[in-house]
Amino acid sequence: MKGLVIKNTGSWYTVLTDDGLTVDCKIKGNFRLRGIRSTNPVAVGDRVTISSPKGGGQEGACFITEIEDRRNYIIRKSINLSKQSHILAANVDQALLIVTVVKPETSTTFIDRFLASAEAYRIPVVIAFNKTDLLTDEERHYQEMMVNLYETIGYECHEISATEGDGVEKLRPLLEGKITLLSGNSGVGKSTLINRLAPHANQRVADISEAHQTGMHTTTFSEMIPLAGDSSLLTSHSSFLIDTPGIKGFGTFDMEKEELTSYFKEIFEFSKQCRFSDCTHTHEPGCAVRKALDEHYIAESRYQSYLSMLEDKDENKYREAY
Repeated sequence: MKGLVIKNTGSWYTVLTDDGLTVDCKIKGNFRLRGIRSTNPVAVGDRVTISSPKGGGQEGACFITEIEDRRNYIIRKSINLSKQSHILAANVDQALLIVTVVKPETSTTFIDRFLASAEAYRIPVVIAFNKTDLLTDEERHYQEMMVNLYETIGYECHEISATEGDGVEKLRPLLEGKITLLSGNSGVGKSTLINRLAPHANQRVADISEAHQTGMHTTTFSEMIPLAGDSSLLTSHSSFLIDTPGIKGFGTFDMEKEELTSYFKEIFEFSKQCRFSDCTHTHEPGCAVRKALDEHYIAESRYQSYLSMLEDKDENKYREAY
């Protein structure tokens, strides 16, 4: 029996079968030993083959026996095991990155690391700037500059208030017929946005920590949430949002330094004019990227994000606002 993994609680996986059934499954022990350097060898979004309990009765558990080849996935370094990855989701059509200027502030370095990772795994990204209802005039001006920066680079941006509902309906057409990974720092309003787009989901919403202006984790596992509320019409081809645990930092994994330039769209365009084909854009003569930086064709924040990923010596540096 084949199906789609729609929920992962760590030890159990919920699979939506091609027949429209939802089945709770486990992984056989030896399945973990296939050289997959990941804390979660099976991820939400995976297409899998499952086996029924022996005898076809209710006793016993179904097991995931095979994962189909992934067309893409997005990963981050495991929080506890730095030499392993954690797969956030597989086989996604796009990512919706939720960012906020205030309560909490999403750093440009976090945004750029996420965008670069998505570029590496060929996942289109739409950026939603949430909590517009909380902005002062000065903060609104800063947000407009951020929107202009990322739209100029080539990313579609939307300014929304998930709490008030402002701008949310403009997102809905972008999500229809697609599997969309929802991501962002803890506290940026992912659960509130999901409740706006899919009220039947009834996601739990937590307050912002006043002490640190950071979000409290409300999602502890990855889950696919259908946009349509009628579960009887649910199929593996429905529109889904993939809710993921809030991310405080976004480290890179298995990225070669030589490839990094190509994951920053505007830096890659100027790099074609560099004197040396292996230019790192840090010190070489005839570097078109640093010339473009000096002439303000490349934003300083983007260049600093590029350098931080190039060096990647301090894994905590990307937690700070630029």
